Amino acid sequence: MLATFINQILFARNLLLAVLLSASFATSSMAREGDGIIEPGENETEELARAVQNPVADLISLPFQNNTDFNFGPDDKTLNVTNIQPVIPFELNDDWNIITRTIIPVVSQPGMMDGQDRETGLGDTTFTVFMSPKDSGKWIWGAGPVALIPTNTDDRLGADEWGAGASAVLLTMQGPWVVGSLVSNVWDIDGDTDIDFFTWQYFVNYNMDDGWYLTTSPIVTADWETESGEKWTVPVGGGFGRIFRIGEQPMNGSFQYFYNVEKPDPVGDWAIRIQLQFMFPKMG
Repeated sequence: MLATFINQILFARNLLLAVLLSASFATSSMAREGDGIIEPGENETEELARAVQNPVADLISLPFQNNTDFNFGPDDKTLNVTNIQPVIPFELNDDWNIITRTIIPVVSQPGMMDGQDRETGLGDTTFTVFMSPKDSGKWIWGAGPVALIPTNTDDRLGADEWGAGASAVLLTMQGPWVVGSLVSNVWDIDGDTDIDFFTWQYFVNYNMDDGWYLTTSPIVTADWETESGEKWTVPVGGGFGRIFRIGEQPMNGSFQYFYNVEKPDPVGDWAIRIQLQFMFPKMG
């Protein structure tokens, strides 16, 4: 039953990636004016582009992010992680929003030793809650707790332990530029497993005409519990994306390429990220 479920998820992922590759180059009409996400007076494409690049925007969205790492493990195989990442904001009061971000990974990992087969299943889920002021001026920020939930279907795909920590985001929007940084650190709760994991994602986006944008948003990680020289994974790179529509549904598609300038031994030298994101803006 689980294997069938996972295969269905992987099929859906491949279908979504095919839609992204075809739709991102299609022309689409986004003629309706401002929905109030960012600034009155911008057209909807500009508003959606800036809102989707803001991790604490008042925008419901459902990204499917596919990450493929090449030359992974002792046999230089492919590691594939599809993150299902629903983002749901709530209004706390007249001054504050609460934004929930969930990351559910579907992992296909090659064997890490002789005779070990590929393992496919769910990894550990990360759930983050940001509190963010509705009006913070030129610098937009949010902060809150993050939880690591042991949803892994195999010991190789997760820590199988609960974790908790803190996360914060800071960004600014200046003309076509959206620049910011998101950091978090998670520790194990009961102390039975050594979890001390740091994540830093900086992002720089330059928005252009017709919904196109250039982007770089690598995810830098550090496992503080591993030995020296194996702690850091530091990718560099970037790519492009576009806001478009399928029927009445606003979408965001992007492609990025990364090279790891620092990494543990099992991790490959390079990776690609393809993302397809459904957006549900508030209208009116």
